[in-house]
Amino acid sequence: MNKKNKYYDIYLELETKILDGSYRAGELLPSEHELSKQFEVSRETIRKALVLLLENGFIQKLQGKGSVVIDRERYAFPVSGLTSFKELHKAQNMNAVTKVIKNEYETLPEDVRHYVSLKKGAKAWHIERIRYLEGEAVILDKDFLLDTDIQAIDNSILEDSLYSYLEGQLGYEISYAQKEITVELVTDEDRALLDLYHDTHIVVVRSAVFLKDTCLFQYTESRHRLDRFRFIDFARRR
Repeated sequence: MNKKNKYYDIYLELETKILDGSYRAGELLPSEHELSKQFEVSRETIRKALVLLLENGFIQKLQGKGSVVIDRERYAFPVSGLTSFKELHKAQNMNAVTKVIKNEYETLPEDVRHYVSLKKGAKAWHIERIRYLEGEAVILDKDFLLDTDIQAIDNSILEDSLYSYLEGQLGYEISYAQKEITVELVTDEDRALLDLYHDTHIVVVRSAVFLKDTCLFQYTESRHRLDRFRFIDFARRR
């Protein structure tokens, strides 16, 4: 074991055991104390390895219990593409339902305004939707439509496909997005709106969406339960 990067070597060994089924989905890993004895390292080193497993979607921390192995059979969520939720659930045969919980024209929250670099007092249509898979609330989508020409959109359209309406009915040419993906601590709002059980973290995807003419059109924040999705991309060496 590489003394300089012990925690990474431990991460790789635990990852291998999860992938080969030695540790199965839903099973608790040995405690930090047990792992530190097994690998003959400090508990701090073990914690670093567990953080890597958490960030890479192999485990979830359960308060008072420990680290549980996550089911790797999750829905694929493309990172590089710009795909609507309806297109995604059709392609992967998801049993999905969308519920609108907010649809209002209002001043942008300060964190959103700073993210998209708009002037103070800027307004947008603020839309929030909960995505249900197999009857469980697993995604909270927050959309801010920044084009001042957009009028109110009926909830029935938002519960079907916003992008189909914007492109097919209103003629918008949605082109590309800049995305940021982080793993963050669950908030009180997440707990109130999503079925998170004992989850401590959530995957957050923030996107600034642009039209074909490079005009900033939309800001989105999607908050995903860790165990239901895997985020994929295609990479080519230059």
